[in-house]
Amino acid sequence: MRKAGHRQAISQQGHYAGAVSRLAAFVVDQSAATTAYSLGTAVVAWCIGLVTNQEIDVSVTGWLSVLGYLVWLFLYYAYPWAMSGKTLGMTLLGIRVVTAQGAPIGARTAAVRTLALPLSFFTLGIGFLPILFGRERRALHDRIAGTAVVYAWDAQAARWRFLARSAEVGQQSDPVGGSTMGAPGAAGSAAGHGAVADGTAAHGTAADETAANSPASGNG
Repeated sequence: MRKAGHRQAISQQGHYAGAVSRLAAFVVDQSAATTAYSLGTAVVAWCIGLVTNQEIDVSVTGWLSVLGYLVWLFLYYAYPWAMSGKTLGMTLLGIRVVTAQGAPIGARTAAVRTLALPLSFFTLGIGFLPILFGRERRALHDRIAGTAVVYAWDAQAARWRFLARSAEVGQQSDPVGGSTMGAPGAAGSAAGHGAVADGTAAHGTAADETAANSPASGNG
């Protein structure tokens, strides 16, 4: 099982990510971004109310709250993409954003991809269909930004972890194997000594019979 998982990690690295992985990563990111924004605005409102002695209802601010949420979403996606090519959800799902040629993306490409992401939704989801049917699985916003999403499992780290686990398992099984092998060896040695002793006794009995039947001992 471990060998199969290791081979799969190596074989998938660099391949275009599928729709399920990308959708799961997006759900995680949206949940994390929305939760963080809600908590952040609640803390800011509480601090302002603490200073001004006025209770502020964030939901009443209307368009200002929506604008702040959109700005936060832009930063949430653009900054991690520019720095590492991976958001929180993409890290958990083992995928990352790269250029169409496979190179890391920069700040400009990350910003363009973030701004183009809503276009795939505005087309009633048609912009996401290439993820299902396209060979390179590039959505509309990927085409606009010149990016692609690939699996980013660290195969080298996976190999070292696999070798470390194998060595650990081998060390744990060696003492058991040694004790298991020791018992049959001891039994075999004891049996061998017993056989030699029996053989010696048999030779002694034969010598006695020969001496008894010999002419010299009979006429002495």
